[in-house]
Amino acid sequence: MDIGFIGLGNMGQGMAANLVKAGHRVTVYNRSPEKAEGLVELGATAASNVAGACTGDVVFTMLADDQAVEAVTFGEHGIVAALAPGATHVSSSTISVALSERLAAAHAEAGQRYAAAPVFGRPEAAAAAKLFVIAAGEAQVLQPLAPLFDVIGQRTFVVSEQPHTANLVKLSGNFLIASVIESVGEAVALVAKAGVDRQQYVDILTSTLFAAPVYQTYGGLIARREFEPAGFAARLGMKDVRLALAAAEQLEVPLPVASLLRDRFLTLVAAGGGHLDWSALSALTDRDAGLASDDSA
Repeated sequence: MDIGFIGLGNMGQGMAANLVKAGHRVTVYNRSPEKAEGLVELGATAASNVAGACTGDVVFTMLADDQAVEAVTFGEHGIVAALAPGATHVSSSTISVALSERLAAAHAEAGQRYAAAPVFGRPEAAAAAKLFVIAAGEAQVLQPLAPLFDVIGQRTFVVSEQPHTANLVKLSGNFLIASVIESVGEAVALVAKAGVDRQQYVDILTSTLFAAPVYQTYGGLIARREFEPAGFAARLGMKDVRLALAAAEQLEVPLPVASLLRDRFLTLVAAGGGHLDWSALSALTDRDAGLASDDSA
């Protein structure tokens, strides 16, 4: 299949590479063109602009936020203007419910297809084709995309015929991950200040009560205080919690924990930690508990 892929950051690199390795003809575009070099070596074609990546059957976008998706979609030479009638835009970005609704409407008006397919998984999962794809869209839109989702992920969950529902599920999941990061960080600080080894404590938790991957991954990062390089930056975590709160307000669902997390992320970002992995939320708890960064406990 002829596929365009726009957005070659931490996640997009692995996703696009797996599509190339599966034998698809992939044209890639990134605002920083050097990020396409490794993919070109694998066999991809580099486009010089957004329109150049929109000449095939499908174009994926994997971008940081609403602003970036809006820029490549609605610009004068953007996806809506360049994509052929009947071709499909697959948005894998973590974006707002409201923008996903706008995308669906704009593509329908242009005679194009649209599906939302955000993913759960960090960059290493993207590289290993072990993502979980949360897909939503009309059945006739999703059916031909299923083989592509199988290439980038280990399982696909179809949640609705309304694309924006996938974005809501993704935001709710990221809200839960942030909640885990905050609570594990607090628990680790509590026992560490009493002299318990941080890594041993996380090993106990993840071998008994909390054996889920999210506890294993983030518990390890918190125990090791391993916040760079960021697999998912704190600034993006703050953005996702904010979008979850916006969706909750629209649906009239109180999320008091999300409100707390927004303030915690804002504190981290304001202190210059926006570039760190979002597990660096735990550094705030260490600081507040009087735990030095070189504390051996």
